[in-house]
Amino acid sequence: MKKNVKKIILFASGNGSNVENIIKYFQNSLEVKVILVAGNNKNAYVFKRAKFYGIKTLIFDRIFFNTGLFKTIKEYEPDLIVLAGFLWKIPPLWTSNFSKQILNIHPSLLPKYGGKGMFGINIHKAVKINQEKETGITVHLVNEDYDKGEIIFQKRIKIPTNFKVEDIIFKVQELEKKYFPKIIEEYLLNEK
Repeated sequence: MKKNVKKIILFASGNGSNVENIIKYFQNSLEVKVILVAGNNKNAYVFKRAKFYGIKTLIFDRIFFNTGLFKTIKEYEPDLIVLAGFLWKIPPLWTSNFSKQILNIHPSLLPKYGGKGMFGINIHKAVKINQEKETGITVHLVNEDYDKGEIIFQKRIKIPTNFKVEDIIFKVQELEKKYFPKIIEEYLLNEK
């Protein structure tokens, strides 16, 4: 790998559609490479996706997450750690040592519908129940608090009154697919 290539590690807990989208986006890039997909759910489909593209994987449990994982990840010397559907809280050791190097995508317009327990369908149900007129995505830096890091990017969409929760999910996932890899690239190449 060339010396000036930016290295990304992706963290995920589930299906991995965002992970696959990011891998495909950077697959032929000469400037950015996904070097590892890491996660806590050994049965998650995300690992099959990563292996299909020849990306190395790392599965960890809560004990290793709290003891040895930081040292292991540091040895990879990543330029950026991207949380793409990873649900565990990132410890202060990570946020202080990887300051401004951990990005997360959140499927709402933060600060609305952020914090503990606000993930996946929980967010979209809350958006619908509260009859929000818009929703969207937020890409933000990760700090020691859930969903409270500096916002890098937001994209909004209107919610028609006839939308069901499934419609909101679909529209938000479209935004994630369209914008998340581009925002990662811009952040890596322009701001660092």
